[in-house]
Amino acid sequence: MSDRQVINRMVYKIRTGISWRDLPERYGPWQTVYTRFRRCALDGVFTRALQQIQACADAAGDIDWLVQIDSTIVRAHQHAAATGQKGGSTARTSRTITPSAGPEAD
Repeated sequence: MSDRQVINRMVYKIRTGISWRDLPERYGPWQTVYTRFRRCALDGVFTRALQQIQACADAAGDIDWLVQIDSTIVRAHQHAAATGQKGGSTARTSRTITPSAGPEAD
């Protein structure tokens, strides 16, 4: 199976949103496509490709980096508003948040 065929199968899976096991039989064993996808993801192939595409588009002036979010349409889960425990206590728990290391951390 050529690299192009595997990439086409990956794109089909991502575009349709189906599970790996539901790839049509005409694409061959789903395990082959999944293994190659996973290997590329772990090696940072997709991240580097996206960065390269963005750099080229930015250099050509094709990207508008201005982003605006209208907070009137952002909804939070009902539990997001909870400020404490039952009984009126406002005690907060201490959490340690560890940022994930991206490819730039290498």
